[in-house]
Amino acid sequence: MAASLYKWLFIPVVGIILSASTPFIPHPFHVSVTEINHNATDKTLEISCKIFTDDFEKILAKNYKTKVDLGKAEIKNAMDSLVKKYVLSHFSLRADNKAVKYSYLGFEIDNEATFAYIEIESIPSVANISIGNTILYDQFDDQINIMHVIVGGKRKSNKLVYPDKEVNFSF
Repeated sequence: MAASLYKWLFIPVVGIILSASTPFIPHPFHVSVTEINHNATDKTLEISCKIFTDDFEKILAKNYKTKVDLGKAEIKNAMDSLVKKYVLSHFSLRADNKAVKYSYLGFEIDNEATFAYIEIESIPSVANISIGNTILYDQFDDQINIMHVIVGGKRKSNKLVYPDKEVNFSF
């Protein structure tokens, strides 16, 4: 499972290249990027959500009324619980008009971004995917959530601009 997780970790950065040597600079736009990959071999949907860490920490602290530091190793379990609770309450997916069961895999920090990982099992094939995504809508009224979906080697992309909450993909 862990080996397959690393196969799909890459998500394109929307017009920005962030490096470890780049100092933190507040960003004038609010965007998240979610990638969903259908793994036909494992019969899973592999999902990664990329969110700017500073924005994510602010909304987690505000919503759950606790101190948040996603990069602090000694409180990783507590932070993992907050990330899971938030992401699973702001992201939904239906495959072929059917509800699915999510498995939250965890999160990691990469430079100024936080990646949250979800997996949906028992999906041998998929023709339609409906995504509900309100990540950071409770923080910014100019939030844009970009989604990339890959099924059978075909990649389709779309975006949700606040207040739009749902998008559909057909393959």
